[in-house]
Amino acid sequence: MAMGGIELAVLGVAGLLGLVILLVPAAARLNVPFSLALAVFGMVLGVAAEALPPGLLAAGLDAFHLSSDAFIVLFLPVLLFETAVVVDVRRLMDDITPILLLAVVAVVVSTAVVGLSLAAVSDVGLIACLLLAAIVSTTDPVAVVAIFRDLGVPHRLSLLVEGESLFNDAAAIVLFTLFLGMLTGERQPDPVAAVGAFAWGFAGGLAVGWLAGRALFLLVSALRGHRFAEITATVAAAYLVFIVGEHELHVSGVVAVVTLALVLSYEGRTRMSAQTWTSLVDVWQQLGFWASSLVFVLATLRVPEMLRAMTGADLVLLAVLVVAALAARALVLFGLLPVMTRLGLAQGISRPLRAVVLWGGLRGAVSLALALAVVEAPGVPAATRDFVAVLTTAFVLFTLFVNAPLLGPLIRWLGLDRLSPADAAVRGRAIAAALATVRGRIDEAAEDYGLDPTRAAAVAARYTERLAAAEAEASPEGGTDERLRAGLLMVTGHEAAHTLAQFRDGILSGRMARRLMAETARLEDALKTTGLDGYAAACTAALAFSPRFRLTLVLQRRFGWDRPLAAELANRAEALLLTQTTLRQLRAFAADRLAAVMGGAAAAACVQVLDARAEGVEKALDALRLQYGGFFQALQQQYLERAARRVEESEYRRLRADGVIGHEVHRDLLADLRTRAAALARRPPLDLDLEPAVLLRRMPLFDGLSPTDLAAVARRLRPRLAVPGELVVRKGDRGEAMYFIASGAVEAKVAPAPVRLGTGDFFGELAVLTKAPRRADIEALCFCQLLELHARDLDALTRTSPSLKAAIHDTARRRLDAADSLQRAAEAV
Repeated sequence: MAMGGIELAVLGVAGLLGLVILLVPAAARLNVPFSLALAVFGMVLGVAAEALPPGLLAAGLDAFHLSSDAFIVLFLPVLLFETAVVVDVRRLMDDITPILLLAVVAVVVSTAVVGLSLAAVSDVGLIACLLLAAIVSTTDPVAVVAIFRDLGVPHRLSLLVEGESLFNDAAAIVLFTLFLGMLTGERQPDPVAAVGAFAWGFAGGLAVGWLAGRALFLLVSALRGHRFAEITATVAAAYLVFIVGEHELHVSGVVAVVTLALVLSYEGRTRMSAQTWTSLVDVWQQLGFWASSLVFVLATLRVPEMLRAMTGADLVLLAVLVVAALAARALVLFGLLPVMTRLGLAQGISRPLRAVVLWGGLRGAVSLALALAVVEAPGVPAATRDFVAVLTTAFVLFTLFVNAPLLGPLIRWLGLDRLSPADAAVRGRAIAAALATVRGRIDEAAEDYGLDPTRAAAVAARYTERLAAAEAEASPEGGTDERLRAGLLMVTGHEAAHTLAQFRDGILSGRMARRLMAETARLEDALKTTGLDGYAAACTAALAFSPRFRLTLVLQRRFGWDRPLAAELANRAEALLLTQTTLRQLRAFAADRLAAVMGGAAAAACVQVLDARAEGVEKALDALRLQYGGFFQALQQQYLERAARRVEESEYRRLRADGVIGHEVHRDLLADLRTRAAALARRPPLDLDLEPAVLLRRMPLFDGLSPTDLAAVARRLRPRLAVPGELVVRKGDRGEAMYFIASGAVEAKVAPAPVRLGTGDFFGELAVLTKAPRRADIEALCFCQLLELHARDLDALTRTSPSLKAAIHDTARRRLDAADSLQRAAEAV
């Protein structure tokens, strides 16, 4: 019986995947990029399909002859989602400004430079040249990121390239849609309207993707515990948001898919179980491998057809295209990026690494699929179709067959494949430690296997020689600082592994694990880029109050919103407490394991650095613990209960493995543990205790007020939380309010010696009463609960309490007399 269309299509897919998997070891053996092997394979199949007589191969390939729309709808959501779902979103948000600038601005620059250059030497028109420029502005970062990982460059740099590539594709496809619409007459070539459409498509895609992500987690919450259903929901969401965004809401489906995946990456680790999340990532990586392999082969199948119209004149245009594309990318990397670095928006990147990124701008199947869309679009002139098809295909092949093979030699020529002194030290010490262990156990192994002791001695002698060579290699040229840097790199690696293990054991929440992992990655980046000084600066930055925390402070002061600030304080307290616990473990690791690998001197130096870091954490913790001691006690008890629950679960599993309890009993015990685990996942609440009436009762100044008067006073006072190091009052400012200290302490920066004020005191009244500028800076020494009284309410308040009025005026008079006396003494001198 003859095969039908469905059978032939299935045969085509199965046959292609079967041949693709054979390319994996072939590409590794030949040391060529896998995408290059796929391209060669696809082109060979394309030539074979045209040259061979009709048969099973030709029929199978013809049955799987996909249109450009099928390429985009079937494969693009998978490729984008698979890349974005594994991105570290917390780190990505640290650099979202340079990423968006590099993605959007770089695509616009590339489109403009390439389009104008081609328009100057061709006669197809400016819109067609800009359309081609948008098509070739999409880059494939896989090869460059893989090289970065091999080189051990900072994680932040790899993240910049990955993040830029995600939104790079989105921006390029939005521009492609605009120019294609202009070319076919669906849009008017109006620059203002084009800018508006670009902004709407990009911003609308962000909004749609974010909303879809929130809706997805409502569904996931209902499906919790059904692993396969949760994963299926993500696959359905990727396609739905792409198609609905593009065709119903008329926004960028590409941006929507990327945003959806980033929302899932950020929230998924906390909303899903660790097992479900691991399975989800595995499923998407498998789908990504299938999609990337099939789309590359099927796109390059069309290469012979698309190059059929190529002429000698097209070679000149190709040369212009190559030069213009490289120039546009160089303008961004060597022009825009240094400016962003000087402005503090991006991390500095060395010239050799920028050269690798420049040459590594490979183009791939997405560009070919977009070119196919132009070829198949009705209303596009034949000359324009040939222009786009030929030059896009030729340019993609140029990057695959010229850029890709030369990338390795370029890296070796720039010296980027050599280990740094710190990495060389780590390598040598690791080998030395392993060889010392092996040498010590050779005799035991020989005795276990009943071998001749002389053979064991011969093997041990060889290991002794290797050990001597490894120990010689383990001393970096940079001396003590390089050994310390190498040791700290090993410590940060262990810190990340320790945090991840605590998350998997259920001790840490996903939210807190992500936060601590991101801080560890920043420490590692700082060590790699700026050394020990950078590490110290990163440790200090980790203890600083984040912009998000300061935003919640503003919301509390302006609108009285306490809950966001309480949540941020709780996050800070929890992170500091966990960091303190981790540092104790790291200190033991440095003193024991690190000493065996790096030597006693380097380990002792690492311990000193960790002790200094622990001192800073302890100081920050004390500031919080003094104000919110009850919360800390509850938090510590919760972590102890989580650890106990983990031990209990391990014991039940051991009893089940030993056959002491049966399956039904084991299942019932684990169900009870899950119920308790859900309760322990909820962090104890932190009460800011900022009710004015409660704060007033702590202050002797208001003891004489009746309950009615106390309530009237409370209505005029606004509670305010001041954080350590904050300037509550700035010298020279207008005096619009005075402050009562309900708890905490502040310091007035006055000469000749600062003055400290504590609970029950007040300050800031002089400028309010005299209408003169503030005389000094006043800084919070710890977390302070203050009551703020505006100048307009002072008279009304003092009418309520004559004794309060007298206390304020007497204190103001004494402070004013003291200040005048100091001024006269200074003038006399």
